[in-house]
Amino acid sequence: MGINETLRALADPTRRRILDLLRAGDMTAGEIAENFELAKSTLSGHFNVLKSAGLIVSERSRNKVVYSINMSAFDDAAAAVMAMFKQTARGDTGHSSGEHESMEARDG
Repeated sequence: MGINETLRALADPTRRRILDLLRAGDMTAGEIAENFELAKSTLSGHFNVLKSAGLIVSERSRNKVVYSINMSAFDDAAAAVMAMFKQTARGDTGHSSGEHESMEARDG
């Protein structure tokens, strides 16, 4: 699970809402689904993206799937984002000066 995967997962408002619901505590897939007007297959896709990014974990309990938030993944993501901002503040963007100049010209 890398920062790109995490940011991709967080970019979607439905996935952010799922995470917001899970902040209150563990929930079954059905309990989460009650908060959305989406097909279960669509929600399942969102769960898979969140799991792939390491933001949630799932556990099968009898005939239900229970989801939990993975706070350590948020800590890791926050640290990675802060590191990117620190690099930018120092002027260390990872681009050569020629790349930077051409990006500025392109962006206007």
